[in-house]
Amino acid sequence: MEKTIALIPGDGIGPDIVAEAVKVLDAVALKYSHKFKYRKVTAGGAAIDQFGEPLPKDQLDICLHADSVLLGAVGGPKWDDVPSTLRPEKALLGLRSGMKVFANLRPAVMFKQLKAACPLKDSVVGEGLDILIVRELTGGIYFGDRGTSEDGKTAWDTEKYTWREIERIVRLGFEAAQKRRKTLCVVDKANILDSSRLWRKVTESVRNEYSDVELSYLYIDNAAMQLVRNPRQFDVIATSNMFGDILSDEASQITGSIGMLASASLGDGTGPGLYEPIHGSAPDIAGMDKANPLATILSAAMLLRYDFKLEAEAQAVEAAVDAVLDEGWRTADIAGSGFESVKTAGKLVGTKKMGELVVNRLR
Repeated sequence: MEKTIALIPGDGIGPDIVAEAVKVLDAVALKYSHKFKYRKVTAGGAAIDQFGEPLPKDQLDICLHADSVLLGAVGGPKWDDVPSTLRPEKALLGLRSGMKVFANLRPAVMFKQLKAACPLKDSVVGEGLDILIVRELTGGIYFGDRGTSEDGKTAWDTEKYTWREIERIVRLGFEAAQKRRKTLCVVDKANILDSSRLWRKVTESVRNEYSDVELSYLYIDNAAMQLVRNPRQFDVIATSNMFGDILSDEASQITGSIGMLASASLGDGTGPGLYEPIHGSAPDIAGMDKANPLATILSAAMLLRYDFKLEAEAQAVEAAVDAVLDEGWRTADIAGSGFESVKTAGKLVGTKKMGELVVNRLR
């Protein structure tokens, strides 16, 4: 198989972690007789510095003509004072809309080796957590009509959804549940919001097509509470843009380490997906060989699975990460309370060494 991957290193630690993910992808290509070609894309703060805008059209075009897109991170305090229309984060919105990726898949997995980092009691998390949140990405209140009155004393943001926007997310949630533990929870605020009542109406219209999946509904406030009270009840959660934003960040924290969590943003399958770790650009450690590359490496595994349909290869990458953790190797962010003992044992490593360890387990 020969594929082209657009690489967006971005800002801060982005170039550091993307470089390690590329090494892992190259190891996969060598082991399984594939050929991956890469095209670099400049976006975010780096593009503001070079081109004066966060996502030039020609850079977006590189992504649109690739088979998949891997992103590091964008943003940082260096660009805090630029006009709002030129914020580095505008590159993310431009990528999502330009690539027509409407669904964000964010696995919240608590690795058994990192259980001690989870803020919840052992009796709550049991042997671990594995939740998949399917978030609508291009509609809702973030993209609805908004404004501020001339006197500055009134402001509004509009939550608006169409049947089609909801249906494609709900179907994706059902299909994901079929491949997992066959349980789907749709999160809304249907006791208050008309848009949420439409979410339920759409869900009910398609549920009979997925009779093997157990369906439930939760209001957003209850869902947020249940995530810390009994997270093991969840398998797949499907929800709106804003609610998904809230729940996925909450879920990332209860797993114990944001540095381990990957994500995929997908469209209708006719174009490339966008894959990225959920953490930020951490400019304070950029270029210092301190960043954890595992979330980006696991995002590359999702890229192999969803865009290239290479399930065995994706599982091999995930197994390699698991093996490295089993052996006790840690970057500083996941060393936790055992930081000194890990350091003393010589298993506290930097970005490059962690990437090398994963590559070695793939060979």
